Amino acid sequence: MKRTLLLGLFALHIITMNAAVKIDRIDPTDWFAGMKNPQLQLMVYGKNIASVKEVTTDYPHVRIDSVVRLDSPNYLLLYLNLQGAQPGTMTLKFDKQKVNYTLRQREKAGDQRMSFTNADVLYMLMPDRFAQGAGHNPQVKGLRPYQEDRTQPSLRHGGDLNGIREHLDYFTELGVTALWLTPVLENDSPDTENGFSTYHGYATTDYYRVDPRFGTNEDYRRLCDEAHAKGLKVVMDMIFNHSGFEHPWTKDMPSKDWLNSPEWLKDEQKNLYLQTSYKLTPVKDPYASKKDLQETTEGWFVPTMPDLNQHNPHLMRYLIQNSIWWIETVGIDGIRMDTYPYADAHAMAQWMKELDNEYPHFNTVGETWVTEPAYTAAWQKDSKLSKDNSYLKTVMDFSFFDKLNQAKNEETDAWWNGLNRIYNSFVYDYLYPNPSSVMAFIDNHDTDRFLGNGCDTLALKQALALLLTVNRIPQLYYGTEILMNGTKEVTDGNVRKDFPGGFPGDKRNAFTKEGRTKAEQDMFRWTSRLLHWRQGNEVITKGAMTQFIPYRGIYVIARRYQGKTALTILNGTRQEATMPVERYVEVIGNTKRAKDILTGRYYDLSQDLRLRPRQSLILEF
Repeated sequence: MKRTLLLGLFALHIITMNAAVKIDRIDPTDWFAGMKNPQLQLMVYGKNIASVKEVTTDYPHVRIDSVVRLDSPNYLLLYLNLQGAQPGTMTLKFDKQKVNYTLRQREKAGDQRMSFTNADVLYMLMPDRFAQGAGHNPQVKGLRPYQEDRTQPSLRHGGDLNGIREHLDYFTELGVTALWLTPVLENDSPDTENGFSTYHGYATTDYYRVDPRFGTNEDYRRLCDEAHAKGLKVVMDMIFNHSGFEHPWTKDMPSKDWLNSPEWLKDEQKNLYLQTSYKLTPVKDPYASKKDLQETTEGWFVPTMPDLNQHNPHLMRYLIQNSIWWIETVGIDGIRMDTYPYADAHAMAQWMKELDNEYPHFNTVGETWVTEPAYTAAWQKDSKLSKDNSYLKTVMDFSFFDKLNQAKNEETDAWWNGLNRIYNSFVYDYLYPNPSSVMAFIDNHDTDRFLGNGCDTLALKQALALLLTVNRIPQLYYGTEILMNGTKEVTDGNVRKDFPGGFPGDKRNAFTKEGRTKAEQDMFRWTSRLLHWRQGNEVITKGAMTQFIPYRGIYVIARRYQGKTALTILNGTRQEATMPVERYVEVIGNTKRAKDILTGRYYDLSQDLRLRPRQSLILEF
């Protein structure tokens, strides 16, 4: 069904304008008939809108349950009950002023919307740094001053949604199945003298509008539609913990408790500013002090990102509806929630429970940046480690990331170092209610790239061999497949470099075989072969996992399903090593011959295997 998306701030049809109040905006801009939860909150914004005496509608089966006046006279909240209402245009009457509001037909029922699972491989990318589409406008009118300067790692570079869409075939060639884009919503913050920019997208200033520098809401919808046509899913990055400083809520707060520590906004000496400690442990610490917990969850992430108060039920309803609106409007296939534990846990659980009720097959992954498995596991849905259910289906495996990035620089010994770290991380999988719904990664936009400032392809291949064969949802960071490197030592921008060939004027095009160096092409081909082998491979997505304590420097993991086996074998030392086949007979059985899926070579399993330094093997039989 063709749909017209509402792009501007004023998604309203004002029928009469002879009232004393002025309606500038209503959020959400439109809604959908037939939702399981019939309640709809409308945030009406306009000068002195709270002074209206009466709000009515005669639309069939629509009831106005309550009208809420907040501290600011410029906001009015309407709570409607849409039980039984059909798609169409209803008229809302604010005293004498009439406004048309659209209820749309849903494209599919909530239980028909699928999401990402451990059968997928997510490819994380930053729209500003990936590719620029044809017809890009380097200066969008109506926004605060900003620069596009590719020589500066901390300013905008000019990537956009159309640039991503024009390279969808690259993702299918590589073999990934889902795209995780860092936030695409409007971030209308000015560049500053110290080089601060919101190219990363984590300072939202409009929750219902794609950032015009990336494109339009319709561009986003087109990207999702064309990605789906090629078998690719799209995961949307969201932030409930904080907004951008230039969001209208900061200048005109709907209520006094809309933000945490709002008094700082009027504190010229900044004595009242509360900075988060960035320490997430108090949220789960049974002995945590109130002070520590307050600093974690109520402190601002940075002074330019006001901390939202999820204890405010009206704010939380706004955010919950916003996530539903994007699912219904552009058809996203999943959500990645930024800074998950910084927000109020009970409010976030309410969001997750409601999303699960409406979309039982939809998945959300929460960023839970603590490197201890017990902490991460406590955040997963149905965890027995937490007194309250988070209803969060997927958590991020920072333990895997942390241990792997230590192991890559070590020799695997008989006890703790090297690949023993990975083994000793997986032994705690009994803590997870669902280990197959844990997202593992080797690097991302907030970390040093796995290669650092080097190019150790043997270590990278071992990392990817693990990532793509263990009992996890794997996530790749853009450019890893072509050996992009960098560290955060000077600036985060050095781990967020432009993809070669994505921008006009680039000297080469790494989207093509011809534009890659020999080393890049070798890594791309190796990674692509592994990714395509993984697609639809039930041994990896459904198989039982058996791991062996690293022995003589060799780490072995087996995945088995319906008589088939995949064996990941890693030599964690810089010397040749011998794998005694007899030690692994419980997973090898009587098999005499196995194929290396990466080279096509067959190995004789009737005798011990000789492994080269840091060699990676993935055998199937």
